[in-house]
Amino acid sequence: MGEPIRLSRRDAVALGSSGLAAALLSARADAAPLPGPTPQDIGSVAGGRVTLPDDEGATDPAESPPPNPSAPDDRVGFAVVGLGRLSLENILPAFAKSKHAKLVALVSGTPTKARAIASQYGIAPSNVYSYAEYDRIAQNPAIAAVYVVLPNAMHAEYTVRTFRAGKHVLCEKPMAPTEAECTKMIDAGRAAGKRLMIAYRCQYEPNNRAVLKSVRSNELGPTRLIEARNTQVQGDPTQWRLKKAQAGSGPLYDVGIYCLNAARFLTGEEPIEVIGRTVLSPSDPRFREVEESVHFMLRFPSGVIANCAASYDMHQTRELNVQATTGAIRLDNAFAYSGQRLNVTRLADGIESTTERKIPQKDQFALELDHMAECITKNVQPHTPGEEGRADVKIMQAIYRSARTRDAVTLNAPTEGDATRGPQPSESQS
Repeated sequence: MGEPIRLSRRDAVALGSSGLAAALLSARADAAPLPGPTPQDIGSVAGGRVTLPDDEGATDPAESPPPNPSAPDDRVGFAVVGLGRLSLENILPAFAKSKHAKLVALVSGTPTKARAIASQYGIAPSNVYSYAEYDRIAQNPAIAAVYVVLPNAMHAEYTVRTFRAGKHVLCEKPMAPTEAECTKMIDAGRAAGKRLMIAYRCQYEPNNRAVLKSVRSNELGPTRLIEARNTQVQGDPTQWRLKKAQAGSGPLYDVGIYCLNAARFLTGEEPIEVIGRTVLSPSDPRFREVEESVHFMLRFPSGVIANCAASYDMHQTRELNVQATTGAIRLDNAFAYSGQRLNVTRLADGIESTTERKIPQKDQFALELDHMAECITKNVQPHTPGEEGRADVKIMQAIYRSARTRDAVTLNAPTEGDATRGPQPSESQS
């Protein structure tokens, strides 16, 4: 082996960058060859996907696999309809984290805002539509799917129009104000031969899915009680969420639906009885058209009881608790866009212990976009199709009926599990 090269600072300056490189190369030529890449760095390729072996020690968490995104030209093109707060703060940024979806078009009733957002996201002016010209999306082959992010009362109209334009639909929840409108949306999708998915992001979020796995496996014994609260303090009384004609309802449709859907999602069952009570505060300008709060109980065929609360005038809480026979699960920020914290309490050998399960956070909107994109590419039913959205609307209408009559309402529930859901999302998505 040659002697190591030694240069003073004066020599290095005199040689300059090119001379220094030549000197280093000359010295390297006399040295032993560098070793090649290891199997941990090379990995393997199968089906266009790259995998790498885990090189962490047994006591450290496994590393996340490579993202393996689709090539840009192979990603499913989405138009986003409605550029309100949810779209601007969460949905549009999620496309940057998506592996299989891309943003190709915008629809807005505010031209100046639409042009500004299009410029930020590199959307061509020709791919920006007003509501009046919405049906022209049928002539745009770049748009394969539309994400409907509009006030609840507009979901049915724009879903049906989207299907008539020959596009798939991802629709925000609640699916629509009435069960009849939900059925109309489902029928329109079937007639068009296109997919309809409702944006139940929590069903794709890793912590919520970990709770699902624990409940379904009876890890802590049979589940007996589910408690869910989703509350916040609503402000400006002029906002559309406080207008019944636009929202269809108050906090039940907006934040209470998370509690309802979580109970159905975790058990895989449909409730056979509901009891609902509302808190009305018409003297408050915010609640002249919709209720302030709603409390409801669901009884499931297995005997599980779900106690739930939703409010527009309570301190913000997004909490999900599951009580089983040998332990309990607490998921803080369960329904929030981020910040989930999962704790499991169990009793073993007479000793109770609580463990925090640290599950990596993932962008929930990117997860649901990717699931919809894969369903379109593979031509399969989404995990949360229109039937899932319609089931929630039917139950919420029963909750309101119970609140009006002050009686329990009995429901006819299907006997098979997960009756309204499609195949589970792939593990890579959650």
